[in-house]
Amino acid sequence: MLCILARARYNVPMNTDCLFCKIIAGEIPSAKVYEDEHSFAFLDLHPVNIGHTLVVPKAHHVNLYETPDETLSHIAVVVKKLSIAIKTAVNAQGINIEMNNDPVAGQVIFHTHIHIIPRFSGDGFEHWQGARDYAEGEAETVAAKIKMRL
Repeated sequence: MLCILARARYNVPMNTDCLFCKIIAGEIPSAKVYEDEHSFAFLDLHPVNIGHTLVVPKAHHVNLYETPDETLSHIAVVVKKLSIAIKTAVNAQGINIEMNNDPVAGQVIFHTHIHIIPRFSGDGFEHWQGARDYAEGEAETVAAKIKMRL
C-alpha cells in the first residue's frame, strides 16, 4: 500500500519488488539523511566507512544508462551537497563518489544509486588494484571507437 501511496505522492514509477523503492516508500526502515521531491539518501547498511551514504532517485531506474539526464543532474547536485555535509559530520579526510552499473561492475541492487564514501587515512579501502597500461597504439584505437559511438 505504501508503494502505491508513494507513487501517487511523488508521481514517479516504482518497482514493488525493488529494495530501494520499498525504502523510499517507507516499507523498509532506513537511516534517512536527506529527501526532496526527486531524491532520497540514506546510510548504507554495510558501510565501507561510517557515514557511507546512498543517494537514489525516487523514480525507479535500473542503472545509469536508463536514468534520464534531468534526474542525473539533480542527483549530482544532491551528491555534492551531501558530500560536504558528510565529510564535515564524520571528520573525513576525503570522499569517494562511486556508482556501479551492471553485475560485473559490482551492481547488486538494480535501482540507480550513487555511493558517497567518507575516506580516512589508513582505512584499508583500496581501489585501482590490477591497473594496467595501454599497449602501443591501443589508447588511440580505443578513443576512436568511443568517439564513433557518441
